[in-house]
Amino acid sequence: MNSTFEFTLDLAHRAGDMIAELRRHEPLERDYKGGIEIVTQADIAADALIAREILAAYPSHRILSEESSPDLGRVQDIEGPLWIVDPIDGTVNFAHGLNQSAVSIAFVDNGQIQHGVVYNPFTEELFAAKRGEGATLNGARIAVADEKRLDRAIIATGFPYVKTGLEPMVKRLGAVLAQCADIRRLGSAALDICFVAAGRLDGYYESLSVWDYAAAQLIAKEAGAIYGHFGDVPEGEDTQFYSSDILVANATLYAPLRALLRAAS
Repeated sequence: MNSTFEFTLDLAHRAGDMIAELRRHEPLERDYKGGIEIVTQADIAADALIAREILAAYPSHRILSEESSPDLGRVQDIEGPLWIVDPIDGTVNFAHGLNQSAVSIAFVDNGQIQHGVVYNPFTEELFAAKRGEGATLNGARIAVADEKRLDRAIIATGFPYVKTGLEPMVKRLGAVLAQCADIRRLGSAALDICFVAAGRLDGYYESLSVWDYAAAQLIAKEAGAIYGHFGDVPEGEDTQFYSSDILVANATLYAPLRALLRAAS
């Protein structure tokens, strides 16, 4: 996997540098998917760059990308090597001049996420992991925090663009605020999960799309986090790629946080 891993590191850097440059020097053109979810020309340009480079290097591989190819179907049903791409995770932050956004690229082969890279060009932080080899931030090893008390834990989450069905989310939010030290809503799921991996956050929960978390999932696992779900996973679903009720925390906090979220649901 060394060749694809090094390729991914370079590609994430190049795509990240592109989006940073576009935000510095061009007025951002905005559109709204479904009338509510923002997308900019930088999302489209970065997606095109990533897809072009992947297909040039690996023409037989498939790409699942939020912007250009979001409808390939269930990841577990796709045969052969697959790249899962979010050209800008945290587009709302990006479009509003906030620096909490990143390029996210994961590589899947033999039914497993083999490596993942999440790069924030605004802070120049590159989170990366290869399966079975640990996780790094700018080349230095990272590990989850060793917090053992839920009442001292800082937990992150996010909320969907579609505002129907908010009641259970608000109940879970209230439970976390009541039982944990504090909560953060930072606007990039990929970076939130990487922050758990790096010990900056103690836990994270949310329902997402696979491109939001595929790369960060492996980074968190390789840093010592437990990655799973606070809701029930339907029979036949691969837990790597099941997108609802995701929960990430260290080994001590995972079970009590899961119990708290389940009780509030």
